[in-house]
Amino acid sequence: MPDSVVIIPTYNEKENIERMIRRVLSLPYDFHLLIIDDGSPDGTQNIVKQLQNEYPERLFIEERPGKQGLGTAYIHGFRWAIARHYEYIFEMDADFSHNPDDLLKLHQACIEGADAAIGSRYINGVNVVNWPMSRVLMSYFASVYVRFITRVKIKDFTAGFMCYKRHVLETINLDKIKFVGYAFQIEMKYTAIRHGFKVVEVPIIFTDRTAGTSKMSTRIFREAFLGVIQMRINAIFRKYPEG
Repeated sequence: MPDSVVIIPTYNEKENIERMIRRVLSLPYDFHLLIIDDGSPDGTQNIVKQLQNEYPERLFIEERPGKQGLGTAYIHGFRWAIARHYEYIFEMDADFSHNPDDLLKLHQACIEGADAAIGSRYINGVNVVNWPMSRVLMSYFASVYVRFITRVKIKDFTAGFMCYKRHVLETINLDKIKFVGYAFQIEMKYTAIRHGFKVVEVPIIFTDRTAGTSKMSTRIFREAFLGVIQMRINAIFRKYPEG
């Protein structure tokens, strides 16, 4: 059985999803692909189901009623992947802000010894295309802020392009991961590091979406800002076993 599955949460991604599925499944590695769709009103899930006829052993979909949040979608996908014994479990956006070709680089980093690999926008300067400067600065300084609070030297804490080895996700108590937006990505990385896992950053170029609508909101940024402080306080009173 193939050892790698890419998890892509979707909500109203009909402009992107078919092209993304074809790109991932045409890579020179046998990735499987799991779409977690939160009841997209635009029919994204129907496009995925049609393509399952073309990729019956490689493309899967889990449908959830209503928009439940990015973090819960990924945790749903993690549990699905763990139950099926995938060794490498990826997070990725549907909108082509993450280049599917970079899945190979993240995979290789984990093969070479990392427990988790981050597709990092900021490990070699700022590698972001088509974002307004205000958005670039907000994202960059969010990671600076997280580093300051957590004392962890990750350059791109809010990155949503990841590869985890299965044993990382089996070790982390997913029931205790509470955040749903940017803070979810921060909490997962921080928790993995606190467990003693080796988390590395792999440089990528991030390109803002050209189709569909961004899911970013001030509520998500507010959750991240306050959530980091709460997460750090909680960590003071919590013992983490070594991974």
